[in-house]
Amino acid sequence: MKEEIIIAGFGGQGVLSMGKILAYAGLMDGLEVTWMPAYGPEQRGGTANVTVIMSDAPISSPVLNTYDTAVILNQQSLDKFESKVKPGGTLIYDPYSIHHAPTRTDIKVVPVDAMEATFELPSSKAYNMVLLGALLKVRNLVPVEAVMKGLKKTLPERHHHLLPVNKEAIMKGMSLPKTEA
Repeated sequence: MKEEIIIAGFGGQGVLSMGKILAYAGLMDGLEVTWMPAYGPEQRGGTANVTVIMSDAPISSPVLNTYDTAVILNQQSLDKFESKVKPGGTLIYDPYSIHHAPTRTDIKVVPVDAMEATFELPSSKAYNMVLLGALLKVRNLVPVEAVMKGLKKTLPERHHHLLPVNKEAIMKGMSLPKTEA
């Protein structure tokens, strides 16, 4: 198994955190992992993306031009990365900030109303965890338990009281996709 993933959006949406948590979850599940963030000098409000590769074999290079799966959080990222999803790959996106929906027919396109779902949760900061849950449902990369271990590892201890809220957001996200890959 090898999965090459790009997660892209605006700085401040939790893109890099989502990738980091996913990478730690892969480690907790015994996988080989790379995590490569990229963001502009603006960070909050500027574009940000992260590449995560998860594999049961050694990974030769963290640098990719195409991806098995893309998780897209805004129009700029969709414009940039839709064409870079491999034929037969998966594109998960939140229609909330997308003005022109994906048009490719050779990939699986999964809309996820993550922003609307986040409004129903106790914390509006759980948006990225809703999307992470949707990704786990669609791609079944690692178990939720590994994600929770990864989350605990990445969250500062003073925020560990937020673990249940984050798990609720992940579970909410897992309920949103209408289809599975």
